[in-house]
Amino acid sequence: MHSDLYTQLAWLPRPPKNFSTLCSTILDPSEDQGLRIRTLATYGLDENALNTLAKVIEKAKTKPLSLTPFRLAIISNSTSDFLTPSLIATAARHGFVLECIKADFGQTVQEAINPESPINQAQPDAVLIAIDYRGLPLQTSPGNQEAHDATVSACLQYLEGIRAGFHANSNAFCIIQTIARPVELLTGSFECALSGTLRSLVNDINSGIAESIINTADVLLDIAGLAETVGLNQWHDPIFWNLAKLPFSSHFLPLYAEHVCRTLAAQRAKNRRCLILDLDNTVWGGIIGDDGLEGIVIGQGDATGEAHLDIQQTALALRDRGIVLAVSSKNTDKIARQPFREHPDMLLKEKHFAVFQANWNDKATNIAAIAKELSLGLDAMVFLDDNPAERDLVRKMLPQVAVPELPDNPALYSRYLLAGGYFETVAFSAEDNKRAEFYQENARRIALQQQVGDLDAYLNSLAMKVNFQPFDDTGRARITQLINKTNQFNLTTKRHTENEVKAIQSSSDCFTLQVRLSDVFGDNGMISVISCRSLDSDSWHIETWLMSCRVLGRNVEKAVFQEIINQARHQGISQLLGTYHPTERNQLVKDHYANLGFENLGDEADGTTHWLFDVALYQEEILPMTVSPSILP
Repeated sequence: MHSDLYTQLAWLPRPPKNFSTLCSTILDPSEDQGLRIRTLATYGLDENALNTLAKVIEKAKTKPLSLTPFRLAIISNSTSDFLTPSLIATAARHGFVLECIKADFGQTVQEAINPESPINQAQPDAVLIAIDYRGLPLQTSPGNQEAHDATVSACLQYLEGIRAGFHANSNAFCIIQTIARPVELLTGSFECALSGTLRSLVNDINSGIAESIINTADVLLDIAGLAETVGLNQWHDPIFWNLAKLPFSSHFLPLYAEHVCRTLAAQRAKNRRCLILDLDNTVWGGIIGDDGLEGIVIGQGDATGEAHLDIQQTALALRDRGIVLAVSSKNTDKIARQPFREHPDMLLKEKHFAVFQANWNDKATNIAAIAKELSLGLDAMVFLDDNPAERDLVRKMLPQVAVPELPDNPALYSRYLLAGGYFETVAFSAEDNKRAEFYQENARRIALQQQVGDLDAYLNSLAMKVNFQPFDDTGRARITQLINKTNQFNLTTKRHTENEVKAIQSSSDCFTLQVRLSDVFGDNGMISVISCRSLDSDSWHIETWLMSCRVLGRNVEKAVFQEIINQARHQGISQLLGTYHPTERNQLVKDHYANLGFENLGDEADGTTHWLFDVALYQEEILPMTVSPSILP
């Protein structure tokens, strides 16, 4: 039943019957323990299974794992011990090996403002502020607007004081929850219209919390919305609260842990960026190759047709938020495109897709081809297909791709897709809004290159313009996003929080660049980030150099290097030092410094290489682009 969607995380595949046995094999040293942990975490696990997996993860932590370390501190007015196993096991699904640091019960303000508190001394990556309505200074005053406003202000100041304390005493960002309102209403429906009631107070506090995180490094966790989605009566369990001070029913532990961890993933830019759609019985009802244009079911006035329209509407709404759309269908290309061109009720059109793969290859092969054409990793992909056999094939062949389970009724497809939270975000920039267009324009560039043939002629035909600016407040969110999500063209893959980016931006010892690119097909937005730190009066160390793979092969990196040289000369810098730290994903730039003429200073045992460039030796190149403007004074 779809009522179990949230309690059982039904968008995830069911765990195998021998799940506990499989957990025990994780510690086998001959296996990739991190990969096995993440594989087992991809199932829809209940509280007991999460506890089993968490115990094994704790044992496996004694050795390095192929998961990203993350330290999460938790402060709450309720018992938080019961949260830890679920969070640790769920974090593995999102690629993290999680360490939880818990404050003593009720020690919220003390932990925040005391620099010597256990949490501040631990220097976590994030602090989860898990406070519910019982932990706030709420004073009801029915009908008294002045007292209402004073209470809302006091509650928001209380939460802001906690956040400010952690900002001052650690490098952590805060995850702040909205407040799930209590079920009980003393005077019924009128409580939402009457100032000073618990319901109206909680509503205004939640609005204030949401507004407070705008233009900050902190992120929002909408527990109020989550509780209302599953039902406040189900969420709040007074028996659990009275017995153990649990803020919500233990049935929702897997769901709560999932929402916390998907927020961490979004903050670290591990969210998905491309939705790949099957066509037959997914985008429309029926099989276009067998039923023909008149036989497929799509459109108003028919329950099945309206259900498939709903998934089209969802896809378009996601595209409006920057999610790239693609097609992978076992079909003849001409036949697969026919409904998009000729059916009057189709909302999706060919122009909405960055890549259209309709052929008789298996879906996994097509999805890999889509990822390559878009220059996106497989871990950026979500694949939606009604066929359980196709879903299972993709999961086995491409485990990095997210493949939500779907129910039999297409009316629920959108709900299951969105319940998975694959496209969770913690910020939204102008570049995010245009991302789908960026990728489609890139496909047009590839088509032009195939027509022109000669690379130099092709690059000149693009009429590229590069814009250089130092880091600034306007671009900081996008800069942080690129630093945390770029894996392939990234020399060190060192990650930074928005607060750390702000510190780099304001440091007199750092030279920074944010790089934007436009061409005849449109604006690519911000495509590269560079930061150099002064080692002494005549040397810079290139700490960060990354670039979007969408613009590979266009000599943009040479234009960036030329700008770094120009700036270095202007500031009296004679030497540039660079470091390449190898990862599974950045082999693409292994020879980056060598190709630019740097001298190899030596290799370390892990493959890290160090490089030196004498600025005086640089000879300017004529490049197929204009710089508009250079940021030289």
